[in-house]
Amino acid sequence: MILHFYFARRFLRFFLAIALIFALFFFLVDLVEQLRKFGEKVSFGQVVHMTLLNLPGGTYSILPLVTILAAISMCISLARSSELVVSRAAGRSGLAALMGPVGVALVIAGLAVGMLNPIVAATSKRAADLEQEWDSDGGSVLSIGAEGLWLRQGTDGAQTVIRASRTNPDATTLFDVSFVSYAPGGGPEQRIIAERAELEAGDWVLSKAKVWPLGNDGNPEQSAQTFEEMRLPSNLTQDGIRDRFGQPSAIPIWELPAFIRGLEEAGFSARRHIVWLQSELAQPIFLVAMVLVAAGFTMRPARLANTGLSVLAAVMLGFGLYYVRNFAQILGENGQLNPMLAAWVPPVAALLLALGLVLQMEEG
Repeated sequence: MILHFYFARRFLRFFLAIALIFALFFFLVDLVEQLRKFGEKVSFGQVVHMTLLNLPGGTYSILPLVTILAAISMCISLARSSELVVSRAAGRSGLAALMGPVGVALVIAGLAVGMLNPIVAATSKRAADLEQEWDSDGGSVLSIGAEGLWLRQGTDGAQTVIRASRTNPDATTLFDVSFVSYAPGGGPEQRIIAERAELEAGDWVLSKAKVWPLGNDGNPEQSAQTFEEMRLPSNLTQDGIRDRFGQPSAIPIWELPAFIRGLEEAGFSARRHIVWLQSELAQPIFLVAMVLVAAGFTMRPARLANTGLSVLAAVMLGFGLYYVRNFAQILGENGQLNPMLAAWVPPVAALLLALGLVLQMEEG
């Protein structure tokens, strides 16, 4: 047990050191990028604030890379000090020696998913709000709740609030929809209700619409007009509306199930969010696979292994598994794979492959 704690401690130290180095690197790179984008619009302190908000998300996204590098560093350190040889001479196999690092990887993954994920979601959302505030003239906002779908579009200071009871999955058609337009000064100037609103290039095409002017002191009902079809200018696009959901990573994992239900009740496809949720739940398996991949190539006596080639092979295989995992997630988001298969098969396959490497190394 003491030896397990010793190996676990060594792995944790390498993990924290490498994570700190990458976080510092990410901070400096993102600081330069934010200065380039917003340096002329806001103060340096605000740019630093934006960079700090982006830091948790950037660090969270590279956890597999940090894990495999920490495991490689630990295994090389143990091999060069002959501690692995002593451990094997005491009757402990390579798999037994990895119990401590694997346990630490599981704890890190659990803390990352359960605690760091909500922090990343909050900071990412705040960063996105600030970026929209600094880089737009009112833009558009989307909200989904029990009362339906809410959108806001804005150009040249004028705003239009849109509410719909439901929509089609690709967000191009709204049903039972109302539009309330506000003048640049802030007062309402027009209200429109329609049975259906279809988004085309640069316009909403409204069917069976009724328009009430609200900008005068008269009776709006007396001045109301009805149209079988009318067009309302819009700067929204299908991709823009979909992006207003925010990235799934901007929603805390504890709130994702309710958000997915809200999307589905509003008529949207929640496939992206389902894939993300399942991928987050599979994160511990993938981090354990990264530890075993590193051990499979580098957990050998230093005199028997070409260290440079072993490290390169471990890193390349880790990147390959990471790429396959992301590719499967994209296929799942596009509907070409079942969300559960897209999220769980790559981590499980990576774990089995890594376990095979370690067992082969042990037999060798």
